[in-house]
Amino acid sequence: MKILVAYDGSSSSEAVIREAVARPWPAGSEFALITALDPFFFTKAPLLLDEAKRSTEQALEEAAKPLQQTGWPVKTNMVLENPRHAITRCAADWKADLILLGSHGKSAFSRLLLGSTAQAVLRHATCSVEIVRGSEKEAATGRGMHILVPTDGSQDAENAVKMVATVPWPSGTEARVISCPELPNLIGDFPYYSPEQIEQLSKSGEAHAKESLTKAAAMLAKTALKICTEVTEPKDSPARAILEMADEWKADLIVMGSHGRRGLDRIVLGSVSESVALHARCSVEVAR
Repeated sequence: MKILVAYDGSSSSEAVIREAVARPWPAGSEFALITALDPFFFTKAPLLLDEAKRSTEQALEEAAKPLQQTGWPVKTNMVLENPRHAITRCAADWKADLILLGSHGKSAFSRLLLGSTAQAVLRHATCSVEIVRGSEKEAATGRGMHILVPTDGSQDAENAVKMVATVPWPSGTEARVISCPELPNLIGDFPYYSPEQIEQLSKSGEAHAKESLTKAAAMLAKTALKICTEVTEPKDSPARAILEMADEWKADLIVMGSHGRRGLDRIVLGSVSESVALHARCSVEVAR
């Protein structure tokens, strides 16, 4: 497995390094740590750019040491490019399987802004992306994790479940697979929907949710994970149901597909996966 770690020296990216060190990875995995230094800010100060390059390369070498000490092959790379473009480009060039990056950089509110690095990587990366957030629980090798896996039965959701099934998680890890029926958006008096029709729509959504859970549970049945499944109460948005469940269960990680049955959702601001990734309190991996 090839894991690219985006590093910018912030406390958020330090949390990414700690998570990468603490978590078990498939045999043969390798890491690349990259920092993107935007040359735009040094247009009028080329000498400062030279100094920034030297200090950045030194910081990268230091950041790589904890991973090297665990025995994983690690390479570092400093690129002169806007981070929003550089991270996805480097991941594609290296054929990375997963990008790890913090929820925000040195500007704590940047993750909430359209065009932030995390949001840009989520939208444009061709591989899986995990937004890492420091857990209130101390990261430690061997501690079981709480992994929340939302599914709607789509191909991308199934790919996310397959990923969970193939990764060597810490002993004692629990996976809660949920499916979140969405309330139908019915507006106006015409056409008129009878109570029976509303009930039929609700039952149809619940039946599909149960079917999705059955398939996901079968895919995880042969793993060492402790598995439970649940159909959540219908909400106006599946993202809201996922976020509430993650908080209630104290999830360490949410793993979900990049988009669901509504294929174009992934390119629309406010899509389920993007909304969850940007607003969850725990780490979120969007699988492709």
